[in-house]
Amino acid sequence: MAAYIDTSRAEPKQTREPDRSNSDHHGCEYVEYCRPSFCDLVYSVPVCQNHQKPKLVAEGDGGEDIWLTMVGEAKIDVEQEPILSSYYYNSILSHKSLESALASHLSSKLSSSILPSTTLVDLFAGVLSEDGEIIEAVKKDLEAARDRDPACVSYVHCFLNFKGFLACQAHRIAHKLWSQGRKILALLIQNRVSKVFDVDIHPGAKIGRGILLDQGTGVVIGEMAVIGDDVSILHNVTLGGTGNESGDGHPKIGDGVLIGAGACVLGNLKIGDGARIGAGSVVLTAVPPRATAVGNPARLIGCKENPIKHDNLPSFTMDHTSHIHEWPDYVI
Repeated sequence: MAAYIDTSRAEPKQTREPDRSNSDHHGCEYVEYCRPSFCDLVYSVPVCQNHQKPKLVAEGDGGEDIWLTMVGEAKIDVEQEPILSSYYYNSILSHKSLESALASHLSSKLSSSILPSTTLVDLFAGVLSEDGEIIEAVKKDLEAARDRDPACVSYVHCFLNFKGFLACQAHRIAHKLWSQGRKILALLIQNRVSKVFDVDIHPGAKIGRGILLDQGTGVVIGEMAVIGDDVSILHNVTLGGTGNESGDGHPKIGDGVLIGAGACVLGNLKIGDGARIGAGSVVLTAVPPRATAVGNPARLIGCKENPIKHDNLPSFTMDHTSHIHEWPDYVI
C-alpha cells in the first residue's frame, strides 16, 4: 500500500507562497497508484474548500449521471482526506457501476462471521443486475436525500454513511427475493438489516421511489404496508397493525407524504397523497390528501368535515411546524 506523506510539516516555514501544484500532486498520489485511469469527467462547478455539492457531467452527456457524479465526489473527498483513499477505492473507485458498488458496500455492512461478504455480494449483485427498476429507485432515493436532507453534502456521503438509505436499498433486494418465493433469504436480510441499521422493514412491504428515511433509527414497517413515491419518514416511525386484525392490517401511505419522528400509523388505513403526520402522533383512522394529522389519538387540523389543506408537498419541504398557528388551543 502506498503511503501518503505530507512533507510540508517537515519543512521550515517559508515566507514565499507555497507551490500548490506540487501539494495537489501529493494529494492525488495514492489514488493514481491504486487506479491509474478514470473515466473522463468535466466539472460544472469549481472545487471549493467547504465541499459544496458538486455537479459533474460526462463529456457528451446532456445531464447529470449519478454514478459519474459519485465517482467525481469520491475523488474530491480523497484529495481532501487522503487517509480515506483505501476506503473510497474499495467502496467506490474500484467499481465500474452503481450496481457493483452497492452490492459490495451492502455486503460488507451486513456480513458476519458466519455469513461472509463474498456470499452476500454475489447474491446482491445478481438481484441488482436482473432488475433494473431497483437501481432506478436507488438513484431516486439518492436524489431525495441530497435534495431534502440538509445534512447530506453529496451523493457519495449518503451512499456510504446514511443507514436509512442503506436499509431501504437492502429492503429492495429482500423484497425482490420475497416476491420470487425465496423467503428464507429475504427474512435473513431483514434480520441483518434490523441488527446492523436498527431499521426493521418486513420484506413483504412495498416501497416506492424517492424515499427518504431521515436518520432511520427505530423505523418499523409491517409486511402488508404500502408506501408510495417521494415519501419522507423520520426516525422511530411505526407503520404497523393494531394487533387485532386478520389479513391485511397495515397502512397504505400515498405519494408525497411526510411522517414526523415518533409517529405511529396503525391499521389498514389510507394516508392520502401529500398528507402530513405530526411528530409523536398516533394515527388510527384515514387521513385525507394534503391534510395534517397531529396528536394522540391524531386529529385533523381544522376539522374532520373540512380539514385545512396545504398547497406544497410536505415530503419535499420537510415542513413539520407550519400547522401550529392553525391550532388555537396549542399548548407548549
